Amino acid sequence: MKTATVSSSSFHPYTSPFLQYPNHTKPTTIPNPTSNTSKTNRKMIKSEIEIRVCVNKACSKQGSRETLDILSGISPPNINIKSCGCLGKCGSGPNLVVLPEGVLVNHVGTAMKTAQVLACFSTGKENDPENNLKSLALRKKADVELDNKDYEQALSLLSQAIELKPFGGLHLIYKSRSSARLGMGDVSGALEDAKKALNLAPQFTQAYICQGDAFLEMEEFDAAEKSYSSALQTDPSIRRSKSFKARVAKVHEKLAAADLL
Repeated sequence: MKTATVSSSSFHPYTSPFLQYPNHTKPTTIPNPTSNTSKTNRKMIKSEIEIRVCVNKACSKQGSRETLDILSGISPPNINIKSCGCLGKCGSGPNLVVLPEGVLVNHVGTAMKTAQVLACFSTGKENDPENNLKSLALRKKADVELDNKDYEQALSLLSQAIELKPFGGLHLIYKSRSSARLGMGDVSGALEDAKKALNLAPQFTQAYICQGDAFLEMEEFDAAEKSYSSALQTDPSIRRSKSFKARVAKVHEKLAAADLL
């Protein structure tokens, strides 16, 4: 396993009063990301970690939106990634704050630095920043192939990404591979991957939709309706989505037709 190396000069205690967080404890000293004490403290964090990335004007100019995108793509489900306003230290960005540890990190302006920072605050035993980035790149290429309906190529790329055993983003890869398999007509494989995504991220809306799509193709309409209902519970905003409305209408139509038989 490759060890993440981030200069401790980038880490600062964050004490701004406007950022409140449940069980938020601010450290009195800056944690050394490679120290045994820091590693022990991170293992004790059982609940969600939250990382907020400043997307204010100065940090945006320094690439914070790219940092946010990378973190969103390589983080496991228990690490919540959000954008936020100014964190201070303008000109030293991109800046982010890690909660509940309450640590401000500056100069997170490259993909590798972003992956290394995530590794410093994660609880995973196997967290290779380079592998995480390779896996993310493969998934993004695969998503382009999915848009082009080249499902076979997308499947190949996503399988390669899974073989890298990334620390985070695996639920996103399984979701995309579920879509690829469904496009190829491998319905059972699509259902299997959707379930794997949900095992990793039980609140993952898109995985519920993929699961529902697979059930719909298998003509298991009750199960499809249940999956779509679960998707709506995790994210009520999809109620306004035309594609989601079409899915629900289709499954209701199939259920109504089955009742007439």
